Amino acid sequence: MKLVITMSRRYGTGASRIAQELSERLGIPVYDKVNVEEEMSSHTYDSEVEVIKKLAENPCIILGRCASEILKDRRNAFNIYVCADKEDRIKRIMEKENLSREEASAKIDRTDQERADYYYEHTGKAWGDVNNYHMILNTSDLGVENCADILMKYFERKEYI
Repeated sequence: MKLVITMSRRYGTGASRIAQELSERLGIPVYDKVNVEEEMSSHTYDSEVEVIKKLAENPCIILGRCASEILKDRRNAFNIYVCADKEDRIKRIMEKENLSREEASAKIDRTDQERADYYYEHTGKAWGDVNNYHMILNTSDLGVENCADILMKYFERKEYI
């Protein structure tokens, strides 16, 4: 199966690390906002949809960009949502970006709101709604370092890889 993984995530959950680990293990690329925007012919959502559909013609991991909704009808798309407790996210962002607790908390709130607004604007759906994903990973409970293992075992068991 030409597995395409979409990964929506709250800011500061460690999802980018999970995606990178999966990328290395599966030998497939990870695309994020920067990669998608580089491929766009114009800065419109329709152009973004075209790019995501084109990228999904081959196995890959797509972070954000409403990819779970754009690719919802594809049998080879597996949609993941990554969350974590806010306290864990604050600590991760403080360390990663050398921010104060207040700055990290504000950045998390702002980024999550931007992502929720973007998702709703383009899909009419609530970002993070469990009905839009095949699996939800809570890195506070599972640990960022364990999530790639969990996904690999699941993909193997389901014979996706």
